[in-house]
Amino acid sequence: YCKFRRFVLTFSGRKRYNVLGAIDYATKKVLTVANDTYITATEVCEMLRKVSAAFPDRVVHIVLDNARYQKCEAVRTLAAELGITLQYIPPYSPDLNLTERLWKFVKGELRSHYYDNFTDFQNRIDAIIDSTSKENLHILKKLIGDKVQLFDSLKPVADNTLQTLAISN
Repeated sequence: YCKFRRFVLTFSGRKRYNVLGAIDYATKKVLTVANDTYITATEVCEMLRKVSAAFPDRVVHIVLDNARYQKCEAVRTLAAELGITLQYIPPYSPDLNLTERLWKFVKGELRSHYYDNFTDFQNRIDAIIDSTSKENLHILKKLIGDKVQLFDSLKPVADNTLQTLAISN
């Protein structure tokens, strides 16, 4: 508390700007699909088509979280048609989702300014994302890094490994 009341301008929250993103791990190229309604399987399918067009004649693996719209039959069918392998991270594992690091950067850049015009807000988000392939590429490379551990031959010890492990002295 203080002697004077402080008011911080914030956006009303009545409008949405949803961005679905994909990052090429090797080049850090960012592809996006955006709208002002909701992200659904339709947008995920649009992203799959974008990825397929951006990387023709290459083996593509896409790592996704467990959102229901990313696991539906339409998405899996289109991915199979395009020759894209879908791999899902475990539930509640945002640290394994590399795009979460990109969104952290975008949100950090947005916090320094209030946008009273929704179009300016959308344009600023797009500009920040575009900057990750140019002047802010070094930041994205630092956030994602080159040492991501892969588990190609990981096999579970049991159905629920955490509950079946016993610690002995």
